[in-house]
Amino acid sequence: MFRQLVRNRALLTFMLGHFTVDTFGGLLPILYPLMATAFGLSLADVGWIALCFTGASSLSQPFFGFAADRYGSRYLAPASIVWAAVMFGVVGFSPNVTVLAISAAMAGLGSGAYHPQGASNASAVTGAMQKNTAMSLYTFGGSSGYALGPILGAIVFGVFGREGTVALVPFGIFAAWLIYQSFKRLGLGLAEEPREDRSQQANIRWRPLAPVMGVSMLRNMVSLSVITFVPLWYRDMGYSVAFYGALTSLIIVGSAVGTVCGGLLADRFGQRRVLIIEMALAVPALAIFMLNPGYGGFLLGPLYGFICDGPSSVTLVMAQRLLPGRVGMASGFVLGLSFVAAGIGAPLTGSLADRIGTPDAMMIISLLMFAAIALVAFIPREALQVREIPPSPPLLAPAVDD
Repeated sequence: MFRQLVRNRALLTFMLGHFTVDTFGGLLPILYPLMATAFGLSLADVGWIALCFTGASSLSQPFFGFAADRYGSRYLAPASIVWAAVMFGVVGFSPNVTVLAISAAMAGLGSGAYHPQGASNASAVTGAMQKNTAMSLYTFGGSSGYALGPILGAIVFGVFGREGTVALVPFGIFAAWLIYQSFKRLGLGLAEEPREDRSQQANIRWRPLAPVMGVSMLRNMVSLSVITFVPLWYRDMGYSVAFYGALTSLIIVGSAVGTVCGGLLADRFGQRRVLIIEMALAVPALAIFMLNPGYGGFLLGPLYGFICDGPSSVTLVMAQRLLPGRVGMASGFVLGLSFVAAGIGAPLTGSLADRIGTPDAMMIISLLMFAAIALVAFIPREALQVREIPPSPPLLAPAVDD
């Protein structure tokens, strides 16, 4: 099963788009310390700038998911990547905090436009019994880009300063062109169902969807807070941009590997069990990481990321099962609301860190994992893996190499 998925060219196409937009997102944690120095920002201020990016990205995702379900994504997906690349290039030239916030929000719109399109299409090109593994691979594509971002940032910003953001614009444009060509060659990105069938879609049932979204929101609030403030914490301890850039990348690499393993484990042992165990283990893993700063972080940080982000693709698959025929909207709701919750948590965590220090603030915010675990009990059975259903044939035959 795993080998078949990694040979699925359609899935690889959507992974490339996810990799590209999340590479730009991964640059931001390394850019924040430079912006904080340039504009004299506090940790709370940095949290508000992070909210501008994540808020615009998050709140727009359900709408872009609806557009993808209705009109397809052949043109919208490449355009969203180009937009994200250009707007991120503008971020580094911001003359003041106001322009910085606006340009960060505009870049966030590009990211928000792509995510539900990629997630819904990645789900559509895989069999029914492969959903958790397929979505974990799709998420791994984004996490890989997010992990590459801090390394690129450490190199590019170290050479060109914050204006080095513009040097990465051609990368986004080239990736968008490759994705568009792949969409045409494989017949991807078209609306799945004819217009006359849309009236038969079931209404959105918010009650069963709410606990799934709640789990995703709370878990992501903890995860993004760590990625946002660890570089600033290490900067304040006197470490170089190369040091905390590499550390941040390793944490995200651990998250990416954990996402794939979480999807595989969920398909094998059940989604509810994976959610509870991994979220429970994330709290002590974060505590150990925070209590041992320095070179030990290169081992403990990735271990925390591996555990914390293991359930990330599982909740996405649950939402897609609860909204049949509306996978774009399902993806948009879960991804969007989880990231907006994380964005709201960033300034709150930053304010707390300004008062009591980053390690203590991180430990307090990690307790949200226990609230997420409590919500797992309310996830309906229909959202879980149905093992009796045999694997479906690939929806797009030319997407798999022979």
